[in-house]
Order: sequence, then structure tokens, then C-alpha cells
Amino acid sequence: MPMPILFVSHGSPDIALQTQAPTLACWQQLGEYLERPKAILVVSAHWETSTPTFSTTPQPKTIYDFGGFPAPLYRLSYPAAGAPELASQLQTAFTQANLPLKTDTQRGLDHGAWIPLLSLFPAADIPVAQLSIQTQAGPAWHLKLGQALQSLRTAGVLILASGAVTHNFAWLSPTAEPWPAALEFSNWLADKLQARAQEELITYRTTAPYGSAAHPTEEHILPLFVAFGASIRTDRLKRFTPEVTYSALVMDAYLWETE
Repeated sequence: MPMPILFVSHGSPDIALQTQAPTLACWQQLGEYLERPKAILVVSAHWETSTPTFSTTPQPKTIYDFGGFPAPLYRLSYPAAGAPELASQLQTAFTQANLPLKTDTQRGLDHGAWIPLLSLFPAADIPVAQLSIQTQAGPAWHLKLGQALQSLRTAGVLILASGAVTHNFAWLSPTAEPWPAALEFSNWLADKLQARAQEELITYRTTAPYGSAAHPTEEHILPLFVAFGASIRTDRLKRFTPEVTYSALVMDAYLWETE
């Protein structure tokens, strides 16, 4: 059976310290539900390159690519082994899809990867590698990247896309109720993903309510298009809605799995 595809909204890095957070509970439950993969390929909003790049380091370091958070956050780590052995299969898949691919022997795990992995697979005993995004390329390009990754699913690889359903810092508040525009956009997104409305999704900036406002820049929604591209029409889609943090970070997760 093909492995599922998982998209998570990773939120603010300090979610990892909020032990009672509904999001952490959701990730923990997902980790318990999922079949154990042979390896995990993470597509994170926090690794941007001009050309698709795959990390081949055998022991990726934990990257603290943020600042100003409580000291305990910087003492967390995710010491999983890398998965350099996926490079040849990935290169074959990208060549067949007429896509370029580079490798990086040094890249570690950014917080878009290790923050959710701490809850999904806390033992850190499954090899993990990352694939970069290309912010300048847009949704259709990342849909194609996802399609190129479909063959990994039958090789026991879990594709974990990590970004955000909403990512407008101007909407954030530590105390306010959930921002109505964030909820309206996230519900539109859920409906279109369920309907596999590819063209409307690709043009979300103009077709969705508050599309461009929900994502003033696109890096955090692009991993979702990779996940959608890696799915197939017969997959069953599940939406998880644990919470909205800081009034505007909708922490939805999506799981595509073969019926």
C-alpha cells in the first residue's frame, strides 16, 4: 500500500513548549495512527532555494532558525539519521518529470521539520531528509514537484509537508478571537482540496476569499501544493482542525491515504 501524505501547519516555534496544546495532541495521535515509514521526506516552508535541492547529510543537525523565544526551545533537538539513500530514487523521479534536482550535503532540519516531528515520531528513530521549495515558482510548479514524488509512496516513504494554512502576521494577536478572514479562507481551502479543484487552488490568490491576505508571501502554502500533487484522485482526504493560535494561525492538518 502507498504511504500516506501528511501536511501540517507548524505554527510558531514555541508550540513545542506548550505541552497541553491541542496541536501537539493532534500530531501525537497522527504519529500513533500512521504506519511506521522506512523514511520521511520533509518539504518545509523554511528551506527556500532557486532549484529543488535534496539534503543528503547522513546526520542532519537541528537548526534553530528563529530568534527571541524562551531558552528551553533551544535545548530541544531531533537527532534522527538522514536518508541519503533516497537521492538516486529521487533523481530518477525528477528526471522522468523533467525537473532539475541538486543535493546539499550539509543541510540540517529546520524548525518546519523538527517541531512537528518531535510530536509525530518522538523517538527520532526514522531517517529524515528534506526537499527545498522555490518561492519564486508558485503553486503550479510545486504541484508538479509533488507529482514527481508519488513513486516514493510505494517505497515506504512518508511525505511530510510542513507550512501553514494561514500566515499573515498582521492578523496575529495573543488574546483576540480567531480572525474571521482566516477561518473563511481555511474553510474554502478545505472544500477545494476535498473537491480536488486544482485550477481554483492554483489560483487561490484571486479565487479564494482573502487569498492573498492569508498569504502575503507564498512560502508557507507552497508545501501544501506539494502534498496535493503527491496525492491521487482515489486517496481519501482527512482534515484535522486542532486550534487557531495567536488568533490567525489556523493549525489545520491534512492526511491523504489510500482507501
